[in-house]
Amino acid sequence: MSENGDILLRVENLVKYFPIFKTRFGVLKSQAGSVRAVDDVSFFIKKGETLGLVGESGCGKSTTGRTILQLYRPTSGSVYFDGDDLVTLKGEALRKKRRQMQMIFQDPYASLNPRMNVQEIVGEPMIIHDIAHGAEVRERVKQLLSLVGLNSAMIDRYPHEFSGGQRQRIGVARALALEPSLIVCDEPISALDVSIQAQVVNLLEDLQRDLNLTYLFIAHDLSMVHHISQRVAVMYLGIIAEVAARDELYAHPLHPYTQALLSAVPIPDPMVEEKRQRIILEGDVPSPVNPPSGCRFRTRCPIAQEVCAQSRPEFRELATGHWVACHLAEA
Repeated sequence: MSENGDILLRVENLVKYFPIFKTRFGVLKSQAGSVRAVDDVSFFIKKGETLGLVGESGCGKSTTGRTILQLYRPTSGSVYFDGDDLVTLKGEALRKKRRQMQMIFQDPYASLNPRMNVQEIVGEPMIIHDIAHGAEVRERVKQLLSLVGLNSAMIDRYPHEFSGGQRQRIGVARALALEPSLIVCDEPISALDVSIQAQVVNLLEDLQRDLNLTYLFIAHDLSMVHHISQRVAVMYLGIIAEVAARDELYAHPLHPYTQALLSAVPIPDPMVEEKRQRIILEGDVPSPVNPPSGCRFRTRCPIAQEVCAQSRPEFRELATGHWVACHLAEA
């Protein structure tokens, strides 16, 4: 995939396999296979843009995000961030680059250390990267708390004293501590009450506008992704099935899997909802240990043909900026 413009992140042929080991005689270990969590994924994100990454649970969305940030080192492929290939960086060079990339984790209860107060949680990145110390850290943490909508007087409290929404705001403040340009949002609202989800999403939008942030927004809530994203990538069983501008994808989905996903999104118009046809997929998602040959989606696809089993579909641009991996898709 290629696109003109100011690109901050470019992912090319990214692969991440997790080895499966079996034990023989209670002592010897040998590799019995691999979980193909991410298998030849490519996309880009422009500066100041939000790319939504959607798909079923277990399709590899979170692994993609963590591999981009090098929390998992990729099996193969390249991740170009601001012109540098992160895959080739090690040690101090990678550490310095990580200041510009941060992550907001899915679970606000598990992602905060219960033995650390807010100042220690949010201020720790500044101390590790040697950009602030002592009273300067405390003052900066107070500013960050105000920025994410929390009272700076809460700076000495511990995570158990906050609600889920407040904890996620602390996680956002921690992600902002080093003034990054890219933030990977790994389902940041899925563990929150519906009434709180909109507040956190509005906060992320405000921060993006004020701080010129770039987001990779990972989620399975298609309505929320439509709201916050400029472009959307649809993932299935470790591969990208379709990428397009938000309105284009939701109005004209070309991949059968995308069509099935969008058919399940409620429409707040009873007349339209009554006439719409639901696409019910049969069977279960195949195992990433032994995925189907050819097209990954063919075992559940209602229009699959013989060619779908014989060869993997090429990622084609069928309309301007609208890419799809399907033998049978037509613009």
